[in-house]
Amino acid sequence: MAKVTDHIKNSKGTLFSLEILPPSTGESIQKLFDNMAPLMEFKPKFIDVTYHREEFVYKKMPNGLLEQRSIRKRPGTVSICAALMHKFNVDTVPHIICGGFTKEETEYALIDLNFLGIDNVLALRGDPIKGQKSFEATPGGHRFAEDLVDQIHHMNKGVYLSDELQNPTPTKFCIGVAGYPEKHFESPNLKNDLKYLKQKIQNGAEYVVTQMFFDNKKYFEYVEKCRAEGITIPIIPGLKPITMKSQITNLPRNFFIDMPDDLIDAIDKCRNDEEVKNVGVEWSIQQAKELVAMKVPCLHFYSMGKSTAIQQIASNLF
Repeated sequence: MAKVTDHIKNSKGTLFSLEILPPSTGESIQKLFDNMAPLMEFKPKFIDVTYHREEFVYKKMPNGLLEQRSIRKRPGTVSICAALMHKFNVDTVPHIICGGFTKEETEYALIDLNFLGIDNVLALRGDPIKGQKSFEATPGGHRFAEDLVDQIHHMNKGVYLSDELQNPTPTKFCIGVAGYPEKHFESPNLKNDLKYLKQKIQNGAEYVVTQMFFDNKKYFEYVEKCRAEGITIPIIPGLKPITMKSQITNLPRNFFIDMPDDLIDAIDKCRNDEEVKNVGVEWSIQQAKELVAMKVPCLHFYSMGKSTAIQQIASNLF
């Protein structure tokens, strides 16, 4: 298996990759395989698998009091990565997040990934637990993605948390991080956001995958500003095809992004979600064609668990 940066370095053109959600608890992995199979003909070089934090629910007890319980709706990121590698012989990129893990638990997870031959990770801070107003670090865990990157980088040098290990074997993770063409919602401006991106790179990050965007100009300007700040690592654009009308409200609210007027106007004219999907697919195709013409290293598609729209887009490109 290969590192993401090696795939980029050895490619003569723009690569194809995607991000998927693990199946919901109780669902069969066969459903995921069936969903992925049509996309494999386009030879994705790597597949990201997201990680979802625990959520807290309150169950009423017989005495009338409420008991807080922790649940995970989408477990199994590590096992899903291993299953996809085995089934499709493709590199996988598990998301490693700060929230919900101590540093020791993070190290254990990375050791498991290393044993499985998974050489790529995407290091993220992660979202707050549902119901929290802002992110709160787990006691004994990392508060920022830059610190998580630093821990992984140290393991790549053979430096583990325990100083009692005798000659520990260095890991060989290729570390990716997130980038935000429209800035992270917690940053006061893009310049401040790039300061933290530079820190992640100084700590060992080797490539960037951007948040979704719908206006290529934002991506091109972002790359230009990154290069002006001395950021030279690959910056992979993230794309998401619109397939439902509700997404023009949900995506900006959840991901803090803007949508072009022309796209919104076209979707507003649609009578149903099938027409919306056609508009969204065509918009993504045109986005992708322009990005390929500008020789971006890779097109990374956010599938949200659905493959039909991405299959239509990829068939026009690869």
